[in-house]
Amino acid sequence: MLKKTPIAAGIAALATIFIAGGCAVADADKSNAVDYTAMTPEELAEHLIFEANGFVLDQEVQEGGTTRQRMVQDDLHKACSVIGGGDPDQETLEAVRAAAAESIVYPEGGIELGDWERGRELAWSGFGYRVGHKTDDHSARDVGGNCYNCHQLATDRTGGNLGPSLTGYGKTRGTSEAMLKYAYDMIYNPHVYFPCTNMPRFGHSGFLDEQAIADIMAYMFDPESPVNE
Repeated sequence: MLKKTPIAAGIAALATIFIAGGCAVADADKSNAVDYTAMTPEELAEHLIFEANGFVLDQEVQEGGTTRQRMVQDDLHKACSVIGGGDPDQETLEAVRAAAAESIVYPEGGIELGDWERGRELAWSGFGYRVGHKTDDHSARDVGGNCYNCHQLATDRTGGNLGPSLTGYGKTRGTSEAMLKYAYDMIYNPHVYFPCTNMPRFGHSGFLDEQAIADIMAYMFDPESPVNE
């Protein structure tokens, strides 16, 4: 089983700032004053997210449900959230890795490459699940993977450096069955190789469907793709 920590542990470190400073901050309504100094960091994090009206929690989201439901951590989030910073212990990491492996669903016909030109646009696009004054309309545009936010792929566009460069990915690695499986797994649920990574679980979450994953993989591997020029 994955070890669990409080739901909002991810911002518990922020809560320690309030407590360490020794300041008791009250709500606007003085009759309902809240003494933040009496809370643990975890309790304060929970309060700031779910009780202090810091987020519009009743807004509907594209995957169904509300923003409140989206803010609740699942087992993996809880397991990977370490109070005070640092990394989870080895037992937790192995449990995360095993759960990730069990979550991966492969295409019935096997892993195949799709349309690299569509994959190029999906890799660039961050459209899909944003919440704000106007949420993304899935009937108007395809949901993107926003790969360029963290990776450099083709050099005709500027990518991020939070993740490794993927430029020349197919040219340097080839398209063996093992290589395609590795890339598919990384997009579907990267925790199978890097437990508690910051990379999203695009397939496991349902944010990218099988065709979208196949198209993005084609952009990475197809020799005609600008990634492999």
